[in-house]
Amino acid sequence: MTYKNFTVDTDAEGIALVTWDMPGRSMNVFTEEAMRELEAIIDTVAAQAGIKGAVITSGKDSFSGGADLSMLQAFLGDFAKARKKNPEAAAKTLFERAGEMSRVWRKLETCGKPWVAAINGTCMGGAFELALSCHGRVAADGDGVKLALPEVKVGIFPGAGGTQRVPRLADTQAALQMLTSGQTLTPQRAKAMGLIHEVAEPDQLIAAAKAMIRNGLKPVAPWDEKGFKLPGGPVYSAAGANLWPPAIAILRRETYCNYPAATAILKCVYEGLLVPFDTAQKIEQRYFTEIMQTKEAAAMIRSLFVSLQELNKGARRPHGVAPTSFKKIGVIGAGFMGAGIAYVTAKAGIPVVLIDRDIPAAEKGKMHSEALMTDQVKKGRATAAEKDALLSLITPTDDYSQLDGADLVIEAVFEDSAVKKAATEKAEAALKPSAIFASNTSTIPITSLAKNSARPKNFIGIHFFSPVDKMNLVEVILGKKTSEKALAVAMDYVRAIKKTPIVVNDTRGFFVNRCVLRYMSEAYKMLGEGVPAAMIENAAKAAGMPVGPLALTDETAVDLAQKIMHQTVRDLGEGAVDPEQMKLIDTMVDQHQRFGRKNGKGFYDYPAKPAKKKLWPGLKELYPQKRPEDVDFEELKLRLLAVIALEAVRVMEEGIVTDPREADVGSILAFGFAPYTGGVLSYIDGIGAARFMEIAKKLQKKYGKEFKAPKLLAEMAASGETFYQRFDPYAKEKQAA
Repeated sequence: MTYKNFTVDTDAEGIALVTWDMPGRSMNVFTEEAMRELEAIIDTVAAQAGIKGAVITSGKDSFSGGADLSMLQAFLGDFAKARKKNPEAAAKTLFERAGEMSRVWRKLETCGKPWVAAINGTCMGGAFELALSCHGRVAADGDGVKLALPEVKVGIFPGAGGTQRVPRLADTQAALQMLTSGQTLTPQRAKAMGLIHEVAEPDQLIAAAKAMIRNGLKPVAPWDEKGFKLPGGPVYSAAGANLWPPAIAILRRETYCNYPAATAILKCVYEGLLVPFDTAQKIEQRYFTEIMQTKEAAAMIRSLFVSLQELNKGARRPHGVAPTSFKKIGVIGAGFMGAGIAYVTAKAGIPVVLIDRDIPAAEKGKMHSEALMTDQVKKGRATAAEKDALLSLITPTDDYSQLDGADLVIEAVFEDSAVKKAATEKAEAALKPSAIFASNTSTIPITSLAKNSARPKNFIGIHFFSPVDKMNLVEVILGKKTSEKALAVAMDYVRAIKKTPIVVNDTRGFFVNRCVLRYMSEAYKMLGEGVPAAMIENAAKAAGMPVGPLALTDETAVDLAQKIMHQTVRDLGEGAVDPEQMKLIDTMVDQHQRFGRKNGKGFYDYPAKPAKKKLWPGLKELYPQKRPEDVDFEELKLRLLAVIALEAVRVMEEGIVTDPREADVGSILAFGFAPYTGGVLSYIDGIGAARFMEIAKKLQKKYGKEFKAPKLLAEMAASGETFYQRFDPYAKEKQAA
């Protein structure tokens, strides 16, 4: 029999080699067709007496990324429609579909013939669950081999036996940590945990897998044998008593119960380990069905998987513009940002000319890359040869003529219009006419800076976030005269350095900074109201933010907040900044020299390591303090999320961002907006525009104009629309179809 996605070759010893190689895809994923074919292969292996066992591997560089979540998203959409007509039938269908992969893997596990997974590369999600259902597992020894069950990161959990097989193979504590965090394992770590049996050289992988079958591998899972004992001991034991209460407490501390899937994992493991394996799978299936119906799962799958992939593939890139293959990139300004941009560019294999006012300053910028690579080598994440290769791509200089031949130049000089004007003019004098010039400005409108250019059509903003090597989002900002060619080149560059681009029209603060400044501003206002600083920070974390607004101010610098406030007043007038908030920041900077983490003093004190940072006690003396019991903690959480979301609505209303995918993904990647919500706009969609309108009105009445609902929100509340309906990112595709 022939298959579209698999080939089956049986050798003279009767060992079948099943090779998974889906046509037209860079990575294997489970689709309904692939599942049907694999089940047919399992049946064939079981039925044919001449086949002793089977090895399953991949014909691609990676093993598999797991299930096709786009297919799952579409299925959830169908379920939502079906539920309106017949809730009971829809729920039953969902339950059956939720258990389909588990059923096939269990069929493999109990087919009576030994199966071995030969894992040659990335093996994630349902694919790793497939491997765990095999009787033997061998992974290739290499940096590209990663094993994980990362489903919790997109709002669901390993629902094809992962929550049952992992804690039956590994110590329960290690299993829970892996499952609830989506932790990625190296082959060595997976072997130490007991999740795989062998690590082999890549060219010996198949031979090692076949040897396991030749050597008498039993076609029975450990938990199907009499006398099986859990590696971590029974749930009801001294070990269990020491594990489960802290595990529950740790989960609450880390997630604040915002992630239903993480909670479901603990329930699945706890309940599943008390019963036989087949019953445990039904428990897992029940919880998986429940989680798939949550708004968190729908929002996270959409934003953190589907939308993220689409943006990474260039969903907003102009059509009809030939892709750019970069031969040379110029970076002007070798300070912290410029040095970081040079590093990520060289890491992508692109030669970089790094320019500063003099050679020592430029060389200092290159040393940033050297320090980062030295750290990577120490941690075993890079070799000395890779470090040398990267550094050889960076040319530090003070000579603008070396920009000749560059396809793109990125200016990252001091945030001063005059300095940027000089850099633009010097660079354009050396550049070819077709080259694109980009500014990394974080505050100055691109249209204003483009006036310094002799070719404003080739002028664009490419706004990185700090630290450049760690932050995955890049704002690509369009000036009024920016051409599609400039946009395409900027998008090609961002994709080349493996970051996620979002397209933003020109405005003060662009998208991310407008939202972040609202977040910080609301915290300053809370301080002025007498809310204890610890409650503000804890409320932010409980709401799902990774960093409190005061800590975030310290990270970006308190004196930078002061500069932004004063510049805003100069540009827009005194009414543009709350005088009480400016007084707070001026007091912090001018009277107490508290500039943030960079000088060890901000809203927090930063003692020498290993001591941890702690809130500055002096904050209590700036304002009369309310008693914690007099503060509505839930309202603090609501204010911090709502003030950001309302600013995002204004950004959409003004046409600064036009695609809801970019607002959602951008808000999560740039400042960690409560990922369980799916992002700023999905947060409102999840609540409903009408209900959110009511919330905004109450907050406005109590706390002021920052909570005034934009006209757009009022219109959506009246019409019952969501952002993904009002600004449908797929409208053109639907019209074309």
